[in-house]
Amino acid sequence: MTSPLTPLLTPLLEVRNVRKTYPRHDEPGRRVVLDDVSLTVSPGDVVCLIGSSGSGKSTLLRCLDLLEPIDDGVIEFQGREISDPLVDPRVVRRDIGMVFQAYNLFPHLSVLDNCTLAPRKVHGLSPAAARDRAHELLGRFGLAEHVHKHPDRLSGGQQQRVALVRALCTDPALLLLDEITAALDPELVGEVLDIVRDLAAAGTTMVLATHEMSFAREVATHVCFLDGGRIVEEGPPAQVLGAPEQERTRAFLRRVLPD
Repeated sequence: MTSPLTPLLTPLLEVRNVRKTYPRHDEPGRRVVLDDVSLTVSPGDVVCLIGSSGSGKSTLLRCLDLLEPIDDGVIEFQGREISDPLVDPRVVRRDIGMVFQAYNLFPHLSVLDNCTLAPRKVHGLSPAAARDRAHELLGRFGLAEHVHKHPDRLSGGQQQRVALVRALCTDPALLLLDEITAALDPELVGEVLDIVRDLAAAGTTMVLATHEMSFAREVATHVCFLDGGRIVEEGPPAQVLGAPEQERTRAFLRRVLPD
């Protein structure tokens, strides 16, 4: 018989007491960017990271994708410690998709080739299977007519959608999204957020940094407010965004939410 205290789902991702520092350029010592950060993500969760620029959101995502080493703490993914320096990041990233604010598409490759590269080279899919998967996702996200174009022929919103499709083509267990609407014109934000809404409704597990508070309130299962490299407050969106307990959270929301 299951105890009432037993979690219903085994965590997909666990972050425990993570610390990350960078060298200071103008004085001795190191600058603390993440300070004792802990986070648990279960399958199907949509965790929104909110906070001012420089609060540590993007750095946390980069640490989760093993693009940055951590100074202290533990990151576990799919029951395995991935923050161990002996772990091969390339193996871990087979099950993690990351989408960047600046798209990071390969400019010399077509949309289709951008989306089929990792499935072929990393996951060993046949070219035909990789193309079928890419065509299906590109069609679903309204990009079928652009498959043979290069990124510089696309709008910002289209490029960001291609970046999302590229990440999804590997069928990741975890999707990391770093301020994916920040570089877009306001009229393009909605089309990208609609895709993320659809992914959330389909049960995709995501951790995303965002400044779109209404979107976080609507889609997130969990919201974390970061300030000074620490998670100051976390919980369901109705609590963190609607009735925050910490004054630092309230001060941040007063600045970013409309009157």
